[in-house]
Amino acid sequence: MSQVLTSTKFGKYGGQYVPEILMPALEELTEYYEKYKDDAVFNEELDHYLKDFAGRPSPLYFAKNLSREYGVKIYLKREDLIHGGAHKINNTLGQGLLAKYMGKKRIIAETGAGQHGTACAMAGAAFGIPTEVYMGAKDTVRQRMNVYRMELMGTKVIPVKSGSQTLKDAINEAMRDWVANVETTHYMIGSVVGPHPFPTMVRDFQSVIGKEVRLQILEKEGRFPDSIVACTGGGSNAMGIFHPFVEEDVDLFAVEAGGSDMKTTDKEALHSATLCKGEDGVLHGMRTKVLQNKYGQILESSSIAAGLDYAGVGPELAYLADIGRLKPCYSMDSEALDAFHDLCRLEGIIPALESSHAVAYAKKAAASGELGDIVVINISGRGDKDLETVMGMRK
Repeated sequence: MSQVLTSTKFGKYGGQYVPEILMPALEELTEYYEKYKDDAVFNEELDHYLKDFAGRPSPLYFAKNLSREYGVKIYLKREDLIHGGAHKINNTLGQGLLAKYMGKKRIIAETGAGQHGTACAMAGAAFGIPTEVYMGAKDTVRQRMNVYRMELMGTKVIPVKSGSQTLKDAINEAMRDWVANVETTHYMIGSVVGPHPFPTMVRDFQSVIGKEVRLQILEKEGRFPDSIVACTGGGSNAMGIFHPFVEEDVDLFAVEAGGSDMKTTDKEALHSATLCKGEDGVLHGMRTKVLQNKYGQILESSSIAAGLDYAGVGPELAYLADIGRLKPCYSMDSEALDAFHDLCRLEGIIPALESSHAVAYAKKAAASGELGDIVVINISGRGDKDLETVMGMRK
């Protein structure tokens, strides 16, 4: 794993904007992570779970039919084939094992699309730690199969009915729980968001994706790709694949949710595209780019993909966007749906609607020549969870 930053910041972003009562918990977590991140025994055990439980490494698949259709050579990083159907298990196994080493008796988490919650349930069951997951009430309806999966594995799912009843509000409730139970409970944040050390720690656990791609693409092509495309909500799958390439000559595209084409103004039309339209602010313990009004009140995000339905973004992504190292971009709901059907029809792969946003942008960018000759798209999850949503969108 890469080194934890000595600073809590990524440029002006990041930090620890939390109540004083949480500082001891963050200090404890930082201490244990720094102690075990390079520990041979810890990493041997983590590697065992990643390989034999999660099923790593995931394939890097040459999508020849999609490549022919889009006019550029496309490789798909198949995180949809990992246990649970998404990249989320990489992080929950890492944090779950760390919680075990810390002696924590309980895990809490938040989830939007339900993939992180499902991965938490899997890790909690594997490590024998009771787990509770907060989920926006709206998301419990549109992702009810994931709710059932969590419950099957012994996890308690707690619907959150405040605010927009989506991911932002689930995080709020999980943080309140953590404040009340810091001594016995580990809060398993699901993305590269929140107060330090979470953005760095989650990125490091997810970097297994990009490390595998480095080896796989060299084996297949003898060189790195010209570009890498990943969907971006909080941004864990994006940072997971981007981080091992940040120092390389590879273009990085962070694709956000543009939302519905039916919105009436440009601001509304990009209502989940935080890197594209957000402004500097503080949310969930970090300074980052945030969707907010002129009074600093957090705006409700909107996307067909529950996992991209977030009013903030990881602070490292905000920093990389500011310095021009990655390109923030977006796909609309309709474009993501078209790309979803493209991948199903052309490759026999059913992607998550989150990942479909990345495919949709690749389709546009390939047509303009923006991607170069070889592109890797991170298929961060499979689309079983989204079939009811897609069926409901049919004309």
